[in-house]
Amino acid sequence: MGKERPGGEKQKRMVVGVVCNFAAELKLLLTALLLLCTLVTLLQFVPARFTISASDFRFCISPIAASPSPSVSDTQSDDLLSSGILRRAFHPYGAAAYNFITMGTYRGGPNTFAIVGLASKPLHLYSRPAYQCQWLPSNTKQNNTNITSSLAYKILPDWGYGRVYTVVVVNCTFSHPVNLDNSGGTLLLHASTSGGGDSKFNLTDTIPALTEPPGTFNLSLFTSKPKYDYLYCGSSLYGTLSPQRVREWIAYHVRLFGERSHFVIHDAGGVHEEVLEVLKPWMELGYVSLQDIREQERFDGYYHNQFLVVNDCLHRYKFMAKWIFFFDVDEYIFVPSKTTLGSVLNSLSDYSQITIEQMPMSNKLCHSVDAAKRHRKWGFEKLVYRDVKRGIRRDRKYAIQPRNVYATGVHMSQNLGAGAKTTHKTEGRIKYFHYHGTIAQRREPCRNLVNSTDINFENKPFVLDTTLRDLAGSVKKFELKMVGSRLYNTRQ
Repeated sequence: MGKERPGGEKQKRMVVGVVCNFAAELKLLLTALLLLCTLVTLLQFVPARFTISASDFRFCISPIAASPSPSVSDTQSDDLLSSGILRRAFHPYGAAAYNFITMGTYRGGPNTFAIVGLASKPLHLYSRPAYQCQWLPSNTKQNNTNITSSLAYKILPDWGYGRVYTVVVVNCTFSHPVNLDNSGGTLLLHASTSGGGDSKFNLTDTIPALTEPPGTFNLSLFTSKPKYDYLYCGSSLYGTLSPQRVREWIAYHVRLFGERSHFVIHDAGGVHEEVLEVLKPWMELGYVSLQDIREQERFDGYYHNQFLVVNDCLHRYKFMAKWIFFFDVDEYIFVPSKTTLGSVLNSLSDYSQITIEQMPMSNKLCHSVDAAKRHRKWGFEKLVYRDVKRGIRRDRKYAIQPRNVYATGVHMSQNLGAGAKTTHKTEGRIKYFHYHGTIAQRREPCRNLVNSTDINFENKPFVLDTTLRDLAGSVKKFELKMVGSRLYNTRQ
């Protein structure tokens, strides 16, 4: 082995020291080189038509550039006029409410559409916003040719109950059918503020409300027999609901409405895991559809946007049901024992809308004979005292033949088609029992046991009414037949 030259060890220590001093910088440089090589390798597999230009970078940063911070030149300032008058300046920031929020758009026929949504309530209260609809066929070569347009009219079905937002149903009716060739197209809604909010501007938002892909338009939908005889459109469900009360309600009404029925449940936060377990068996059988509408809580409307939800349900299922019912999950529809729901509604078929009388039940009083077994009995089986106070106007619920209705409400519709009739004279034929407050009660409802056929309680007269109690056994047997014993351990 040859000898090292003098000074070699010293030089080696010097090199090691330099490397150690710059280790971090070398690591960063090597990492950058590795990433660069990886990027070059990946670009070899990108299609040749893919390019990145300066315009692409401008597009990426355009959202930032579109909303610049107010500059001194853009902002007005107070101005002292030669007349000695000080002209004050006003500086707007942000926006009070959205112009329009769509929930759903549905066909009402070959040449009509319904757009269901929310709009600024002050805008509709203090201004006159306008709407126009356009249909853009998919087979149009240029967007500015062969466009069919139509003026639209609006319906405000919540009667002023809105908060920041109010419900709007925009009806678009064209002079002739659109998309009959089934080539597809897009419905545009032009929503104009008409100077509302800021009278200096008449702003118009163009909204793609509905797109029909080629081959999806089914003209027979408007003339064929409905899929369901009866459909339930439920209002927004929220809060901590009782799974047991929901279990009882759905079993009772599936039995009453029959095989050709369907129930649309709207979850605004109330369908927690235990309630979902109650609904699942009926969903699997095809009787229940569950829609998650929790996103609507972003928009401040009346009562969890209840009017919005029922109008969307009306137009979504307008041609799928012969009758649509609107009532709540603490209310039970009832027809006399010698009749059926079908026979009752057939006798009322000349009416596009019927309203239903309320039977208010106590949510606290139970009969003393149920004392030992009340924890095992169903709610409508043991809450058997009815409020009979007179001289009170009680809310009614209703059912409609949806093809004759343009918009709807919570307790009835005021927007029926021409010639459509409503009747309120349904006493003795159909009614509903209302167990107010029980659906959101996660405890035993029997707080007072009574051994009497009539009683005055909390300044109200009550009488013993076992109408629904007498049906409890049949409903339980029906549930067992349909879904087995999987719901036996459901909690309050």
